[in-house]
Amino acid sequence: MPQITVDYSATLDDAFDRAGFAPARHAEVVDTAAARIGAGKTQFRRTEDTVAGADLHGHAIVHVTIALPAGRTDETKAKPTEAAPELLKTYVKPADGLELHASAAVRDLDTSYRKFEA
Repeated sequence: MPQITVDYSATLDDAFDRAGFAPARHAEVVDTAAARIGAGKTQFRRTEDTVAGADLHGHAIVHVTIALPAGRTDETKAKPTEAAPELLKTYVKPADGLELHASAAVRDLDTSYRKFEA
């Protein structure tokens, strides 16, 4: 039941194949974190203002957060974060002059997490 959130710079609107990235990311998390493919959910959040260092221009940021039920080992949690930047290279093609900063992290879902499907 991974809950995946992808924050990305608005400058990547035309350069980020989100429709391709999400199912590829779900499949990868199934392989590395013992999740079910049908349980994967991804939300994309476009950010208008991106600053890297002291420079407001010339940078694009993509950060992937993968929330998993608690109880997985640190090694299991590290696998999807190690794979995320490589997967982003396939689905993000920033314009010339943009420096891409890509990162990923796994967090545990709180024990209060509940869901339903209708």
